[in-house]
Amino acid sequence: MRIYKHTPWTPGHWAVLPLALLAGATIAPAAEAPRYPQRPVRMIVPAPPGGTTDLLGRLVAERLAESLKQQVVVDNRGGAGGVLGAELLARAPADGHTLGVIYTPHTVLPHLQKKLPYDPLRDFAPVSQLTEAPLLLVVNPALPVLKVADLIALAKARPLTYGSAGNGSGGHLSGELLKQLGKFEATHVPYKGAGPAALDVISGQLQFQFASQITTQGFVAAGRLRAIAVSSAQRSAALPQLPTVAEQGLPGFAFVNWFGVVAPARTPPPLVDELQQRIAAALQQQGMRERMTALDSNVVASTPRDFSAFLAADYEKWGRVLRNSGVRID
Repeated sequence: MRIYKHTPWTPGHWAVLPLALLAGATIAPAAEAPRYPQRPVRMIVPAPPGGTTDLLGRLVAERLAESLKQQVVVDNRGGAGGVLGAELLARAPADGHTLGVIYTPHTVLPHLQKKLPYDPLRDFAPVSQLTEAPLLLVVNPALPVLKVADLIALAKARPLTYGSAGNGSGGHLSGELLKQLGKFEATHVPYKGAGPAALDVISGQLQFQFASQITTQGFVAAGRLRAIAVSSAQRSAALPQLPTVAEQGLPGFAFVNWFGVVAPARTPPPLVDELQQRIAAALQQQGMRERMTALDSNVVASTPRDFSAFLAADYEKWGRVLRNSGVRID
């Protein structure tokens, strides 16, 4: 039998005890942060299937799923110019498992509606602006309209109606700007998406519409819609033969739709940064850039900080424009 003799602790023993404990602490394994994502990610798209917002959301969701090696489920919540989807996103847990697409109306509607169920700046964590894209001005081909001047003359001779994807959407704002600069009146009819509005232009219930290339290109190619102008300040690289509205006698007319991804407010900044980096890498892929070009969209892929600054500036800009124009929700 081996007998261990107890040795009393001396002051020297107590002096080295903290060092021994520290050494033991360094050996103990550190607790790992939970892996992200832990379950499928939800991508809220505030538009019905078929339009530019939906297509962009699906393209980003597809590439993000490949990067995260986790399913990204698109949840279409169309209506009210994006308000329904944005409200749902603002109330979601801030853990990175719910993201959402926002677009032009996000910084416009607060100036048109007295009360929204969320704050457009404070209730969201900007991740990245995705793209920017011009709109096409299209008319029913049965109308005697080949250029902007013809549309203005017709509007001054008879009542016209135009449609958009909803109050505060790019199509709505472009239509109001056209009315102001062209000095004519036309009734705005909001829809739950640009696609349904385009169908009513084709049927003759509406006379014109500003809508994305992806929404209208098939109808234009088939002769069911006639494109007479592009909304941007410069001609589109995808449709260089189509003149701008400004070129056709309305200098100063310019409008470009933008799209971006946000998360609920209080989503951890490191997680927001990771998502931005993954999205930016996806947008820079050759195949994605070609798809964006086909949609007549320019890739932006901004940082969270830059996108936040952009949203604040756009919010202020439309506040000034709409106060001066007198536009109100229909």
